[in-house]
Amino acid sequence: SMRLLVVGSGAREHAIVWKLSISPKKPEIFVAPGNAGTGALAINVPIALDDIDKLILFAKENDIDLTVVGPEIPLVNGIVDRFQDEGLRIFGPSQKAARIEGSKSFSKEIMRAANAPTAPFMVFDNYSDAREYVLEHGAPIVIKADGLAAGKGVVVAQSIDDALEALHNMMIENIFGSSGHCVVIEDCLSGPEVSVFCFSDGKNTSSLVAACDYKRAYDGNEGPNTGGMGGYSPPPWWSHNLEQEIKETCIQPVIDQLALDGSPYIGVLYGGLMLTEQGPSIIEFNARLGDPEAEFILPRLENDLIDVIDAVLDGNLENLQLRWENDFVVGVVIASGGYPGAYQTGYIIEGSNEKSDDGMIFHAGTQLRDGVISTAGGRVLTAIGKAATMEGARASAYKLVRSVKFTGKEFRTDIAQF
Repeated sequence: SMRLLVVGSGAREHAIVWKLSISPKKPEIFVAPGNAGTGALAINVPIALDDIDKLILFAKENDIDLTVVGPEIPLVNGIVDRFQDEGLRIFGPSQKAARIEGSKSFSKEIMRAANAPTAPFMVFDNYSDAREYVLEHGAPIVIKADGLAAGKGVVVAQSIDDALEALHNMMIENIFGSSGHCVVIEDCLSGPEVSVFCFSDGKNTSSLVAACDYKRAYDGNEGPNTGGMGGYSPPPWWSHNLEQEIKETCIQPVIDQLALDGSPYIGVLYGGLMLTEQGPSIIEFNARLGDPEAEFILPRLENDLIDVIDAVLDGNLENLQLRWENDFVVGVVIASGGYPGAYQTGYIIEGSNEKSDDGMIFHAGTQLRDGVISTAGGRVLTAIGKAATMEGARASAYKLVRSVKFTGKEFRTDIAQF
């Protein structure tokens, strides 16, 4: 049978493993490093997700047919190129193509060259020039660290003081290390936000699937930004016309430009968009499935994920009909008390393997020790519900949230509440 390796340890990777595990091809799956949830469906391997040398060695020694990469760090570090150099089949964009996420300035330059709609911007690697620009431009204004910052490198500054503080933190205090030595400063757009995902084989793109997530820690969109506290797919207002408009103006031109640039994009492209009064505008791109979005998108995918990946890697996406269920999926993240600030781990979790006909739980920061599942991260679990209506999906998700117990458990109570 097929032997697969999934790289990563979060709820996104648990969702990927789950989707691969229900393939009719019945693959044998390994996960590096995985979590308590992936360990129930696959064999966890104690290799760090950024230890590319060890991952290559494991893939060779264990006759892995296909490696699927979940998180951005190994992609930006060139895991795909390294695997391909060794003759190993791997799903994800090359290091050059992954700059669409790894460098905000590269991404904006590609959008500009592609004539794709995005906020006007300037790039600075000098603090005093950046400061002068902010003072001239005024607020609101958006300050972005150029490099990876675990989803925390963007500040939407409502005042000049906030903007100057963000600049100082990034460029002088080095709170994001070298990621903040260069910054992108852009105009502040307004409107509803939506995340769109598509597969690309370097030339062709699949149909889009849309999701919305909640970044703030507390109800009512209060509190600090997080990696994401939950969300839903599809948005109730999503339509075929909007999908076509976004694909034609925002997605395909960028795929075409990356190919022209000598960095053909092969993998999942994730666009964060704002629906402004002038039309859809790109906020940023990511080079992978989102987290928590993967947890509420993959349950809607009707195709065998292995077939989709094969079509991408074989450059054959135009002959694949990507199909998404009409059902709504709602996901609620259950976090450790204190997240995204300081939090304690090691608390025993009860109910983490609950499932129902219309819902299931994906593990993120969990570990299995001596047969006991305990907390091991800030975001611990994602409970999802699936139904013909958003209300039904929401009720199923929160029923599972209530079935989980651990010390300090935190979650938002207003996900997908309209």
